[in-house]
Amino acid sequence: MKTTTMKKLSVAALSVAFLSALGAGCAKMSYSREPGAPTESLPEGGRPVGSPGPEGADEFSRMPVVNGKPFADMYFKHYGVNPTIDTEEERVSTFSVDVDSASYTLARSYLSRGHLPEEEAIRVEEFINAFKYDYPNPGAAPFGVQVEAFPSPNRRGYHVLHVGIKGREVSAAERLPVNLVFTIDVSGSMNMENRLGLVKRSLALLVEQLDARDSLAIVVYGDSARTVLEPTRATDRSRILSAIEGLRPEGATNVQAGLEVAYAIAASQAREGSISRVILCSDGVANSGITSADDIFESIKEYARRGVQLTTVGFGMGNYNDVLMERLAQVGDGQYAYVDELREARRLFVEQLTGTLQLIARDVKVQLEFDKAVVSRYRLIGFENRLLAREDFANDRVDAGDIGAGHTVTALYEVKFRDAQAPSFATLRIRYKEPGTTLEAGTSQQVEKALPTAIVRQSLEAATGPSKLSLVVALFAEKLRGSYWARNVSYQDLLGLWEQLPERLRIRAEVGELRELMMQARANDARGDKFEKTVPVANMDFDHVPVVR
Repeated sequence: MKTTTMKKLSVAALSVAFLSALGAGCAKMSYSREPGAPTESLPEGGRPVGSPGPEGADEFSRMPVVNGKPFADMYFKHYGVNPTIDTEEERVSTFSVDVDSASYTLARSYLSRGHLPEEEAIRVEEFINAFKYDYPNPGAAPFGVQVEAFPSPNRRGYHVLHVGIKGREVSAAERLPVNLVFTIDVSGSMNMENRLGLVKRSLALLVEQLDARDSLAIVVYGDSARTVLEPTRATDRSRILSAIEGLRPEGATNVQAGLEVAYAIAASQAREGSISRVILCSDGVANSGITSADDIFESIKEYARRGVQLTTVGFGMGNYNDVLMERLAQVGDGQYAYVDELREARRLFVEQLTGTLQLIARDVKVQLEFDKAVVSRYRLIGFENRLLAREDFANDRVDAGDIGAGHTVTALYEVKFRDAQAPSFATLRIRYKEPGTTLEAGTSQQVEKALPTAIVRQSLEAATGPSKLSLVVALFAEKLRGSYWARNVSYQDLLGLWEQLPERLRIRAEVGELRELMMQARANDARGDKFEKTVPVANMDFDHVPVVR
């Protein structure tokens, strides 16, 4: 695959159907193609086979059905499944880091209600990065790297390559002062499922973590936007909590107006040596005020260039826009999380507060260059909408993801070795900017590391616990999204792999919850194997996805 092909993959992954994001319904998206697959497997423009084009009024008006029960107005976009690439065609893989975890939390919300999540709601990298992998603190360095490879239990002839990046930790006392602007959706839809109530309890948790260095303002929006709390010192907790408690649902959803007011306040508070961040709390369903998606995104990007960061936090099921919330965070140079219950808010706003607020590296890009004499084929698992062209890696004007203090980023590859006895098999490069730079500014630094074959374990059993955990999480996500590469993995297989985790991991609450979610998925997954008629599992091709007509 030549660089131009990789660029097409990158553009396709980063493109968003703005009509879907801002409109009134949901379209199911189909898979991206493996090399040689027919165009029927990925229709032009990403539309489902047989659906009308953009001119069709009903393209985004269908109601998704989960196990026969409808969830109205759930907006998702399927970014496809990365292909397996021959190193003779393209030996370099490049992507932007992603520390979001919303996809995992959304799937948990579906499964806790007894429903299988939509396939297009699954972003594998967000499942993987929702878990802790015990990476050591890199100390004074911006981040540390942990790499390990081991035989794949489900893809014959391949190894799983685990790449972990750990951001430098910053203590609460060391973090910079923050100027926060809560931007809260108080439209009528936020009155469903106690959404606004959960927002209020979540923000109260955050307020308790702030101190005299910090200030906070609150903007609300329904039909229009208004400021309900001017920038106020965080020590004035009674005034802040009173403003939060006084929030009530009202009107339609004019997210554009809310963000314009919030960003203006955040920009006025921006100071060198401090953090200025907008925190948007919404179900993302915009039905008023937006006349052009490009206009709102360009406005947000301009504020990002001036150093104002954005965190989008989603709330609600049954009427929720995942596409818009993720895209706003990407354009706003920030992160995207989803809160389904108060313990998730505690994780985001208490346990990980410093990482949520303070960056330690900007525009972080990862590139693996495989030695084609040693590795014949590879596939990046997930990150479909974070792919970059090879030449984008060294282009400092190309935006990428950021890493907050203490944050980790984990990526998995499937690799097929030609010669596992060679001294090394790939070169890992990471480019990043200092945290004080702003969007599209500054010069990157680069870290380069040869990956020796000494990190390749001879068996799955020989792999470390964290690597095994990342595999279980990735396979679960792959199975939920209907990936060809997980069709030979049963839920019983997943539970068996979970049982092989070290006890110190199994007793963790988040890892125990993973087992419960896999059991719930098993009970609700009535899908058939879409590939079975073409290639039975017994005759599965481990190098190519079959043609499905």
